[in-house]
Amino acid sequence: MPVIQQLRAAEILDSRGRPTVKTTCVLRSGQAAAASVPSGASTGAAEALELRDGDPKRYRGLGCRRAVAHVNDELNSVLSGGEFTSQKELDDALLQLDGTANKSRLGANALLSVSVAFARASAKAYGLPLFRQFAAIPAQMPRHLPRPAINLFSGGKHAGGQVEIQDVLIVPASARTIDEALAMTYEVFQCAAELTGKRYGVRALRADEGGLAPPAPNAAALLTDAVTAIEHAGLKPGRDVCLAVDVASSHFYREGHYELDRKILSAAEMISVLKAWLADYPIVSLEDGLAENDWENWPALRTAISSRALVLGDDFLCTNPARIRRAIAGNCADALLLKVNQIGTLTEAGEALRLAREAGWQVMISARSGETEDNWLADLAVGWSADQIKIGSITQSERLSKYNRLLELETETSLHLNPWPNSAA
Repeated sequence: MPVIQQLRAAEILDSRGRPTVKTTCVLRSGQAAAASVPSGASTGAAEALELRDGDPKRYRGLGCRRAVAHVNDELNSVLSGGEFTSQKELDDALLQLDGTANKSRLGANALLSVSVAFARASAKAYGLPLFRQFAAIPAQMPRHLPRPAINLFSGGKHAGGQVEIQDVLIVPASARTIDEALAMTYEVFQCAAELTGKRYGVRALRADEGGLAPPAPNAAALLTDAVTAIEHAGLKPGRDVCLAVDVASSHFYREGHYELDRKILSAAEMISVLKAWLADYPIVSLEDGLAENDWENWPALRTAISSRALVLGDDFLCTNPARIRRAIAGNCADALLLKVNQIGTLTEAGEALRLAREAGWQVMISARSGETEDNWLADLAVGWSADQIKIGSITQSERLSKYNRLLELETETSLHLNPWPNSAA
């Protein structure tokens, strides 16, 4: 069984130039592996705490030296020499050491870096590919490859707020392989870049996750532009390529109402806007269509749109088992956006996965706006048989490292791409 010999962490920079944590786990058997953790810009109130230094003179308070020190000092001291028969044993030890509900003492970034580094080192010790090591957490064999939802346009916190919604993504619905999906996406992205140059007179400016960020007048304009780009690529909207929208409604929710496109909307009116988008555009997924704490109106949203599109919870659920249970009981959603760093350890994220599966939900595993070139997310999505994966656009190395790993896994596993629900694929 794996015995930890040493844990050592370092502060590195993510794709936005902000600090994050990288931890190396060395086993007594000689295997060693490192893992880097991501960071979000659009974060839910119920997320596990990402520990930052708070020194305004260094990285404007965003430094991670405290989290790094917790790994190098306390976690290394207590866990070194420990034998762990499973990922759960290691993660339970991490949670006991932290002792807080939201990981605020040691930091979710410190805990997750150790959790993933241990999983990767254990995979080496057992002679397994990482996706197989991850598959041991839900105790099931991978069934398929996740179908990607790929960032095309960005607004909100990912792009300076030129429009309120956060992302318009494309879903290569008719693609049969990851390779084919990426080739289709490349053509749509290039057509979109050309279109925005002509329509808005700007070069192809990119947002946090690599999506284009044109100065569109409103959300509907971005959706229209996305459909036009699909058509210019010689593909049929709604058949070959569908749309997914990260509405991120919490960011324009004020005192019980929504402020979208210079209009003040009630929850019922917001739902009507979303229904209208579904009628006008080939949208198959709506993420955070209502605010994260607008619990009373999420059931109405699901009733209104679930026959046409996934009702996907991100900030609303925060990969938090307690919130997922409440959402299941309240009939609030039918899909989970799973972000491991929202909860802090692989085992807790695995519990979120289990709850979603038992409820019959779809699961989309997601990257964050602040990513690194570490590609473990691709293995996680395959090992956990995610229905979909959301990495970002097909630009920028921190995104491409994960797409390239999916291409490798497609060859290594011979698994098929998962069909998208409610699509023509």
